[in-house]
Amino acid sequence: MEPNCFQDKTKAWVVTVNMGYGHQRTADNLRHLAYEGIICANDYEGIPQKDRRLWNSSQKFYEAISIFKKVPLLGNLAFSLFLDYFQKVPPFYPKRDLSEPSLQVKQIYSFMANGWGRDLIERLKKNPLPLVSTFFTPAFMAEFFDYPGEIFCVVCDTDITRAWAPLDPAKSKIKYFAPTERVAERLKLYGVKPENVFLTGFPLPLENTGRDQEILKQDLRVRLFNLDPQKKFFKKYYPLIKERLGGLPLKSNHVLTLMFAVGGAGAQKEIGVKILKSLAKKIKQGKIKVILSCGARKAVRDCFQNSIKALGLDAFSGKMPEVLYSETMEGYFSDFNASLRQTDILWTKPSELSFYASLGLPIIIAPTIGSHEEFNKRWLLKSNFGILQKNPGFVQEWLFDLIDQGYLAERAFEGFLEGESQGTFNIQKIVEKCSGY
Repeated sequence: MEPNCFQDKTKAWVVTVNMGYGHQRTADNLRHLAYEGIICANDYEGIPQKDRRLWNSSQKFYEAISIFKKVPLLGNLAFSLFLDYFQKVPPFYPKRDLSEPSLQVKQIYSFMANGWGRDLIERLKKNPLPLVSTFFTPAFMAEFFDYPGEIFCVVCDTDITRAWAPLDPAKSKIKYFAPTERVAERLKLYGVKPENVFLTGFPLPLENTGRDQEILKQDLRVRLFNLDPQKKFFKKYYPLIKERLGGLPLKSNHVLTLMFAVGGAGAQKEIGVKILKSLAKKIKQGKIKVILSCGARKAVRDCFQNSIKALGLDAFSGKMPEVLYSETMEGYFSDFNASLRQTDILWTKPSELSFYASLGLPIIIAPTIGSHEEFNKRWLLKSNFGILQKNPGFVQEWLFDLIDQGYLAERAFEGFLEGESQGTFNIQKIVEKCSGY
C-alpha cells in the first residue's frame, strides 16, 4: 500500500539484513519510503564475495544455534555460551556510563577497517538520500565510510545491547528511532547524544493501521466481538469502548481466528503441530480457524501441511487450517498483514511481533530465544498486552477459558489504548524534518 498521507517526494535508502524476520519486517513496514526498493545489506546485487562471506558466517551461526537450542541440556548450554553472550542486555539499574564498546562492536569496526561494507556505501553515496537502516551494522558502515546524508537506525526490540551503539557514540551522527522509553534511555547510557534519540514507537504496517487508526479500529471492533462472547469485558468497560471505538458490531465477519507465527530460523514449529492436534475437533466443528505462519521456510510449510493431512483437517473445506508461506519475503509480509486483519489472537515468541499488540492483538507468548526476547516478554506482561502460553497440548481447554472470562479481550483493548500504533508516521515525519523535505 502506498499511503497518500505523506509527501510523494519523501524518499530514503531503506536498508535491512536477512538475518531473521525482525529486521526485514521492520523495513517492509517502511517500504513506502524506499527509493528503488528495500536494500538488503548482506544480499544485494553485486555484493563483493568477501563481504557476503562475512555476513553469511554470522547468519548461519545464528540460525544453527537457534534451532539447536531446543536440544536438551546441550542446546541451552551452547546458546548461553555463544549466541546469548552477544545478545545479553546488562541491568539497567544502577544507571551508569555504559559507553565502553563491547567486543562485538570492536569486531565490527575491525572488519570495516578492512573494507567490509565499503562497496555498499559507495553505491549509495551516488545519490545521498537519507539512509534508514533497521540493523545497526549498515548504519555503522555508512558513518565509517563517510556517507554524506542523514543516517537513521530503527530499533526493533524493547531493550538493546551495547552492540546497537557505535564505537564512539559521543561523536556519532547516527540518529535512532526508539520503540520504547527504555530503549531511548538505554541508548543514552550507551553514550548516544540525547538529540540523536527519538522516541517514535515501532513502525507498524500502514495497511493495518490507516492514517488515523481507522483500519485498526475497524478490525478491533470485530476482534473484541469474537474475544468476548460472554460480554464480560464489554459490560465492564462499555463506556470506554463506546468512546474509543463506537461500540461493537452485531455480528462478526469471521470465525474466531488464532495465528501461530514461527520465527525466522524455523524454530518452534513443533508448537504449531501441537496446536493443530489439540484444536482439531474444534476446527472441524467450525468453532475456530487456525493460521500457521511459516514465512519463507519451505521445510516448515511442508511440516504443517503434512500435519494437517495426517489429522484429516484437509477434508474440511472452508475450515481447513491456513498455512502462510511465500518464496519471497515481500510476498510473505503482504500475506501476513492481510491475514492479521481477520486474526483475533497472535501466538508467537516475543520477537518484533511483540509490538503488534498495539494493533489491538492479544499476544500468547511462546518460549523466548535469546536475552532480547526475555526483555520483550517482560514488556508484554508488564504492559498487560500478552499472556504466557500454557501447555499447547491442552490449548483446546485453556484458550477457551481465557476467552470466556474476557481476559484476551482485555489485553487486546489494553494494547490498543496504551501501545503506540503511529510509529511509522512518527519516523516519516522525523526523516522529513531532519532531511529538509
